[in-house]
Parts: sequence; C-alpha cells; structure tokens
Amino acid sequence: QVQLVESGGGSVQAGGSLRLSCAASDYTRSSDCTGWFRQAPGKEREGVATMRTVNSYSGIYIIYYADSVKGRFTLSQDNAKTTLYLQMNSLKPEDTAMYYCAAGPSCSEPLRSYEYTYWGQGTQVTVSS
Repeated sequence: QVQLVESGGGSVQAGGSLRLSCAASDYTRSSDCTGWFRQAPGKEREGVATMRTVNSYSGIYIIYYADSVKGRFTLSQDNAKTTLYLQMNSLKPEDTAMYYCAAGPSCSEPLRSYEYTYWGQGTQVTVSS
C-alpha cells in the first residue's frame, strides 16, 4: 500500500526551528524521487527540498533546495529509507504553509510537483513574526 504520513508541523515564532518527518510505506521507499513541497493559501504548490537517487546500490543521491530555503532547511533520510526528514531552522513568516511529503518513480525536474505520484496529507507549519 502506498502511504506517506507527515508529522512535526506546528506553530513557532520567527527564528525558531521545526523538524518534519515523513514515514514511507514499502512501495514509496523504492521511489527514486522523494521530498517536501509546500503550499500557502492562494499560492501554487512549490518544491522545498527534494532528493533524487542516482545509484540505489551505492546509495548516491542528489539533494535539491529551493533558493528561498537554502542554508536554512536540511533534507535527510534514515539509512533504511523508512523516514524522510526536513529540518527547518531560522524560520520566517513566509515559510508558513501546508507542507507535503511526496514520492515518485523518477524526476527530471525534482522541484516540480507534477513529477511526483504519491502525496501525504500534509502538516501545517505556521511562523509568527
């Protein structure tokens, strides 16, 4: 069963930190592309941080970040690929959005949402000034 379950959202003040987690099912663990997207009210869904597997046998992958989060957010996963994490530091009010975990079999444009087949239900992040 394909399943992605996010957790870790909440409300913080500007400058604070949150860590989002995404628990993946057996099928989505084999996806070559996984990552986090966000969508604020009235805005399009945008890629935040994604990971593309280059060589699954060697464990080689490439991580992509949106320019707006570079240096503040860090994407990682556990060795078993059961959980995907997004560490968010120095949060800003403009980071306020619903954050979604996603997975897909392949991706030529890893930060584009259309590339992803499977989506979680989302977790809300609210940053106050």
